[in-house]
Amino acid sequence: MPRTRAVGQAARIYIGEGDRLHRRPLYEVIVRTAREMGLPGATVFRGVEGFGAGSVLHTARVLRLSEDLPIVIEIIDVAERLAPFLDRVEELIDEASSGALMTLENIQILRYSPDQRKKRT
Repeated sequence: MPRTRAVGQAARIYIGEGDRLHRRPLYEVIVRTAREMGLPGATVFRGVEGFGAGSVLHTARVLRLSEDLPIVIEIIDVAERLAPFLDRVEELIDEASSGALMTLENIQILRYSPDQRKKRT
């Protein structure tokens, strides 16, 4: 099968696991927003340790168990669709009064194909 080659962007949103918006985890609100806006997918990664601008260490180590571990949400798409989504995410972060870091980088998409298992029924 030939590779799909396209220029895209990868957005990463760094927040804390304890960040909430209307009593829901902020990462959940962001992922659902991505789905509602028609983006092709989103992945949430839970970190085992990290610190942010406040230099507070959050860790999953047994002796210092944190309930606010680092969360990274990664979404890949074309710039035209990511831009309005990222504008919306900034509004959500402001509304949640949450600290966050957002990054955006240009990437080359080598392959994208929907999950074929869903079509087998």
